[in-house]
Amino acid sequence: MDRRRLLQSFVAGAAMSVVPMGASYARALDGAASTQFHALIQQITDDFLLSDPTVLTSYGLDRGERAGARFKLSDNSPAYATVQRAKMKAAMQTLAQIDREALSRVERTQYDWVSFFGASTVAIDDMGYGVGGYPSPYRISQLTGAYQFVPDFMRSQHRIEQTDDAEAYLSRLEDFAVQLEHDREITAQDQAKGVIPPDFIVQKTLTQLRNLIEVDPQNHSLVSSLSDRAAAKGLAGEWAARATEILKKKVYPALQKQVELYEAVLPRTTHDAGIWKQPRGDEFYAHALRYYTSTGMSADEIHQVGLDQVAELTARADALLRKIGKTEGSVGQRVASLSDMEGQVYPNTDEGKKRLIDDLNLDIAHMNTLLPQYFGRLPKSPVEVRRIPAEIEVGAPGGYYMGPALDGSRPGAFYINLRDTAEVPKFTLRTLTWHEASPGHHFQVALGTEQDDLPLLFKGIGFSANLEGWGLYAEQLADEMGVYKDDPLGEIGYLQSLMFRASRLVVDTGMHHKRWSREQAIRYMVDVLGDQESNVTTEVERYCVWTGQACAYKVGHNVWAKMRKETEARLGSRFDIKAYHDFGLALGPVPMAVLERELRDWQG
Repeated sequence: MDRRRLLQSFVAGAAMSVVPMGASYARALDGAASTQFHALIQQITDDFLLSDPTVLTSYGLDRGERAGARFKLSDNSPAYATVQRAKMKAAMQTLAQIDREALSRVERTQYDWVSFFGASTVAIDDMGYGVGGYPSPYRISQLTGAYQFVPDFMRSQHRIEQTDDAEAYLSRLEDFAVQLEHDREITAQDQAKGVIPPDFIVQKTLTQLRNLIEVDPQNHSLVSSLSDRAAAKGLAGEWAARATEILKKKVYPALQKQVELYEAVLPRTTHDAGIWKQPRGDEFYAHALRYYTSTGMSADEIHQVGLDQVAELTARADALLRKIGKTEGSVGQRVASLSDMEGQVYPNTDEGKKRLIDDLNLDIAHMNTLLPQYFGRLPKSPVEVRRIPAEIEVGAPGGYYMGPALDGSRPGAFYINLRDTAEVPKFTLRTLTWHEASPGHHFQVALGTEQDDLPLLFKGIGFSANLEGWGLYAEQLADEMGVYKDDPLGEIGYLQSLMFRASRLVVDTGMHHKRWSREQAIRYMVDVLGDQESNVTTEVERYCVWTGQACAYKVGHNVWAKMRKETEARLGSRFDIKAYHDFGLALGPVPMAVLERELRDWQG
């Protein structure tokens, strides 16, 4: 997920995110602490969510009095980022003036939520480079930049129902070119500060950018997405021709400028993979770990936890492999050999990829029949499996989740990377589905969006360790449900998933703190997991640009798993699994320290 995509919708416009000291945030607030707090929450919501056209569309709020939002994308200019940074800092100053102890218990939880998010965002912003408020040091990479986000957003989230929607689509295409130029401008400024991605990141980014502009504009999916949907709604107009003209005259030239910028900087690149080589890189990484794990764990501590858990999980996988007769070679090699077993890989054809998606949707339908035994609240919004668009799948992660619209107009979606079906053998797919869909990301996110008493702000920000930790806990829960009772290979796939996330702790801290090379990181993961090198390479290169994000998963899972075990021991026969899950999820994706405190105080 990350998400990842959930956070992106907020972070892309909101947390790229300081107003002068005389602004509204800095004024003393009168009245009760509760009134002060909710006024601040509303102000932050207005300034960072409801002012962002992209966020409004993502939430399905771009209708009625906010219909004008459909005609614009987020403002990603350097000037706007400066204003937003000032607002965030001022908001945190006002928050510090509110008497936390005078708030209700729920409000104190939300106070800590906002405090941690704001402090983390400001700390990253003060580093002075990168995506802004988000621990990615490179504005343009194989995974970051408007060229990555906007086309997928336009195809999957911009609705075409009436003529105005089609006109808004064209207006947003014009804005896309503006966003691309702002990305290029900020990247050039960062380069002047000495912030330059590794050579392999620049090269992969160049490949993706060149692939985009090698497509004939009239055949681009941004054109067909508009023209096909307009035709389906019977909307008369020269939609394809007009979209093609915008791409040809504005978007493609802006993409070409990004290509030229990265071609020019390529001779200055090095092969060093970690953030340590960038200005104040060690400090950046410390902030990134705190941002993503929402704990105080150091890089050395996380690295050791990763090593310990890789060893433990490897031993468990070894026992299962021996049970099915796999005794020769390392655990990684034996796990890899499972992909060679008959029927483990779908045909790498459009038909085979469609069948894969159909099968996963059937798995989700079956899981839905089991969920009422473990949860009192179930999401109303459905979830479906979709393929990551072919034009961005080369650099995209293996899978991610996108939440439903607040108004119910769009379901949740689990996007899976099918560039090569050999990278997603059957024994791994069910676990990935539980993680991204239900009872994982979709379950947690959809329940949050459907929680009427949760302020909108808390439906727009969340902590990766909580979100991704829940995704892994969902994998654990699926195992407890007995889904692998007659599927020993699937159970090995589940353990491999946990090993994968534990190895991330080792590799991310290895590259960014211990100065491992890209190749050292790839070799470690291949040896541990037995995964295809092409797949591992994509993952390792992801960690280079989403600094610290890979540590959120297992750190978060460790907290969820530990708290479940502690609570069962504390409550004994009074422990109710459904009530426990409902309480934990109702808190929202809070920082892990807050989650631990609330679960320890819960009485069942």
